[in-house]
Amino acid sequence: MYVEVSNVKKSYGEGGSHVQVLKGVTAGVERGEMCVIQGTSGSGKSTLLNCIGGLDDVDSGSIKIGGEEIVGLKKDELYDYRRDTIGFIFQFYNLIPNLTVRENIEVCRYLTDSPLDMDELLNVLGLKEHENKFPSQLSGGQQQRTAIARALIKNPKLLLCDEPTGALDSNTSRDILILLEKINRKYQTTMLIVTHNNSIKDMVHRVIYLKDGEVMKTYVNDVIVPARELEDL
Repeated sequence: MYVEVSNVKKSYGEGGSHVQVLKGVTAGVERGEMCVIQGTSGSGKSTLLNCIGGLDDVDSGSIKIGGEEIVGLKKDELYDYRRDTIGFIFQFYNLIPNLTVRENIEVCRYLTDSPLDMDELLNVLGLKEHENKFPSQLSGGQQQRTAIARALIKNPKLLLCDEPTGALDSNTSRDILILLEKINRKYQTTMLIVTHNNSIKDMVHRVIYLKDGEVMKTYVNDVIVPARELEDL
């Protein structure tokens, strides 16, 4: 397994406000897989993603990425891990408003010694004709494409997506999912996708279902439905 999560526990608060969000989560994802982490609101999906991404500490347990333990890393070691291994895509695009599309992407290009080719990435994501526009001149889908390009330019081994279509309409959501599918095929990027959308689970290799901070089930899809054929997005 490329991503190995073993008995991970995570809680917030103290005393009467103490809440245990993850209650011994164990799961794994193979290199190059697309995986959906699914569950109702409050099930621990985003917390698990943040722990894997090194944004949140865990109370106990183990998280290994490519065989390397990240639990217990020092602050500067976590910074290196996020810079060298992880790409983040969130529901909200967080683009810098006074930078163009190309400039927003270049912010992350300088974080690595082996970035993807900028022009190739712009073409793959359908952004070449928009590269000199500012975020305010873009549609929601174009802004999300820019956020995806910014995450991908570093050539990350693991792409973490937290509700990447949550702020988009159904047609634009489909376009973004087709794009993620294309990226997975082209660059063999391992992807973890947190989503409330029940249809997205049918287009990925593996599904992890959380309920109340525990893994209720995990399975591999025998048949994968292409993103363009998904219904009820």
